[in-house]
Amino acid sequence: MTAVLGGCGLTGGSGDVTLKLIAADYGDSAANSSQKYWDRLVKEYESKHSGVKIEVSVYSWNDVDRKVKELVDAGQAPDMAQIGAYADYADKGLLYTADDLLSITTQADLASQLATAGQVKGVQYGMPFAASTRLLFYNKTLFRKAGLTPPKTWKQLAADAAALKTEGVKYPYALPLGPEEAQAETMQWLLSGGGGYTDAVGTYGIDSPQNVDTFTWLKDDLVGKGLTGPVAPGRLNRAAAFAAFAKGDVGMLNGHPSLMQIAAKQGVKFGMVPMPGLDGQHKTAMGVADWMMAFKKNGHAEQVGKFLDFVYSEKNVLDFSREYDLLPATASASEAMSTDKQDADLKPFLDQLPLSELYPVGNTSWADVAAAVKKNIGRAVAPGGNPAATLAQLQATASRAENAD
Repeated sequence: MTAVLGGCGLTGGSGDVTLKLIAADYGDSAANSSQKYWDRLVKEYESKHSGVKIEVSVYSWNDVDRKVKELVDAGQAPDMAQIGAYADYADKGLLYTADDLLSITTQADLASQLATAGQVKGVQYGMPFAASTRLLFYNKTLFRKAGLTPPKTWKQLAADAAALKTEGVKYPYALPLGPEEAQAETMQWLLSGGGGYTDAVGTYGIDSPQNVDTFTWLKDDLVGKGLTGPVAPGRLNRAAAFAAFAKGDVGMLNGHPSLMQIAAKQGVKFGMVPMPGLDGQHKTAMGVADWMMAFKKNGHAEQVGKFLDFVYSEKNVLDFSREYDLLPATASASEAMSTDKQDADLKPFLDQLPLSELYPVGNTSWADVAAAVKKNIGRAVAPGGNPAATLAQLQATASRAENAD
């Protein structure tokens, strides 16, 4: 799995082609590593396509984006990469377009809002591979003990959190604004307050009045009242918040589908509702997509395209989505999951996907903006923090990054 990869070359007979794919690991142990999924899929593909070999190397999410960058910088780009962002490579002219690779039927099957998010300047380079949305998870046992119902508004959320605090709950509402994934928690709150990272035409508006109001409310009405637990939000990471929920120490938090499995394993009884909004449940959920891309350096567009058509077949997309509690990136698999009883747990997340808003991943500046959010957003809600000033600094970072492109 950690072998150093070279460029693609011919192996075996003169007509043989070896395609290299670097992929992210969605498993949480060796037993369910994504390497096992890819090994099964590749074995089936190679049995039907003589002359084409597929070599897949799987890396953890902590390492995979950096690994691909190192290879590209060294002139050894893999044929394909399944990672978290694509826009930088597209902007440098290194990627095939989706039109270059996929059959018409495969391309048409990609979920429309995800496919649109895979575009740079109106051309699709990023092919959505997996997706998730977020819901508010709540601990049913703690809620029943405190006589509470799931909140639909911010005011109700704060009132529920106050009641949970009175009951001695360690984290009434867990607010992970630490460096692991602060950009996600931030976006959920911005959307629920009627704002977001960008406006309708994709221009950054991080310090908009709605966003400032949202973080002022968080600072004053949740954090300032001691309703977010013993760890400062700027130092609380998502993984730690999920673990605390699974221990029964959290009343409420935003979570994606994998939290269902984590909590259920520990016997936590939980419910899930849409994220509360300022005046009611907000219509726009946050969506996240991971991306497949193909590099032009080694050629082989035809072989890569045929393999990706296989990867995106309904059966394979369903197998992957069910293995890792993720939402499928294709319409056919989404339709199958929405009606199949075995996928009933994922239906609330599936229902959110068509209405979801994704990170502005088509902006090459997004990587810099996300890094700045991870590093700094916790200051906005800290004692003595200034939400307007923090958001203004992030907007300045976004503007600089945009102007540098």
